[in-house]
Amino acid sequence: MLDLLIANVHTPQHKGPVDVAVADGKIAEVAPRIEAASHRTIDGAGRLLIPPFVDAHFHLDSVLTRVPNSSGTLREGIDNWALYKQQKLTVEDVYRRASQYCEHAFSMGIQAIRSHVDVCDPQLRGARALTQLKRDLADRIDIQLVAFPQDGYYSAPQVREQLLSALDMGVDVVGAIPHNEPMYRQGSESLHELLLIAQERDLLVDVHCDESDDPNSRHVETLAALTAQLGLQGRVTASHITATAVMDPYYVSRKLIPMLAAAGLHVICNPLINVHLGGHFTHPKHRAMAPLKDLLAAGVNVACAQDCNEDPWYPLGNADMFEVARMGAHVGHMMGLEALHTMFDTVTVNPARIMRLSGYGLTAGCRANMVLLRATSVVEALRTSATRELIIRDGAVRGGAAVPPSGNRL
Repeated sequence: MLDLLIANVHTPQHKGPVDVAVADGKIAEVAPRIEAASHRTIDGAGRLLIPPFVDAHFHLDSVLTRVPNSSGTLREGIDNWALYKQQKLTVEDVYRRASQYCEHAFSMGIQAIRSHVDVCDPQLRGARALTQLKRDLADRIDIQLVAFPQDGYYSAPQVREQLLSALDMGVDVVGAIPHNEPMYRQGSESLHELLLIAQERDLLVDVHCDESDDPNSRHVETLAALTAQLGLQGRVTASHITATAVMDPYYVSRKLIPMLAAAGLHVICNPLINVHLGGHFTHPKHRAMAPLKDLLAAGVNVACAQDCNEDPWYPLGNADMFEVARMGAHVGHMMGLEALHTMFDTVTVNPARIMRLSGYGLTAGCRANMVLLRATSVVEALRTSATRELIIRDGAVRGGAAVPPSGNRL
């Protein structure tokens, strides 16, 4: 006896309509027609069934602070966040805002979030709140936390101990921000020291890297070299790398991208935020996003993420990963039909690889985490930001806008 049978759905990877059988919280079978008794049968009516969205770069500690950024610059956002930390930040404040956001994100089909958490706060209020939230919401969302030295690893003597303390309390990933260190040399040194910490603790790494309009900010080159040197291939992510948009094209195409591919680096672009915060100080104005298309062509695993919702850096956002993928498609010249399917991958399977999510996907044996959309194809879903009709977590229907008819199979 199956727990759930979802009949007559399309998926991103199957050519025709299929049925999906669920038992014991896992996908038991995917086939064109499954004849089996089930406690519940849902007629998918030809709609699109997808694995959950994965947002692999976010900031839950600052979400919904709604701090205005008059200039629309990265610098003002950092300064405004520093002021918020001094005046308003509490453990309860972080937990309340992040919890509110996660409930909405779940309703939008997101079931995994990698969130950076600022460890330059001596009280580690964000880390304390979000490690608790990670435990409390485990039945709905997989939260992976990054120990992020927002002000710079060398910005204060105690930051190293704070970062290690955050890792000890359950933060999962080692973070860095080399371009925000006091001196360029210290950016390289911070990468070396932080990658050694990750190596010693067998942790993943996610670096805010070269989020700048400065073509001379080339810390990603150092990151790739150290990743290969320390044997961390496949475990390291370079987030943003917006400086690549203004670097010499020959250097990027002939040296840098091959280095990233050879080192097995993952790259996360944040199209909405990168385009908003970048390009202020160059002429002609540039797109302020890494060369997504070229990276993908070189075999680099690329994800697109939100980064921010209603915080000191970005006043908009609605936990809509379709919006993220569409912006990436526009800015990255990814509008061909195959390219649009690839953009869908950048908010689903690609970030799942970055986060190393166990049992992710729509094949037998995977966790029965799925989203049924009011669309019949990936392109239609992207075009319309398709309504999330059903949210399924470990085989249980947990939410959605409108539950399709259930009952006996015709």
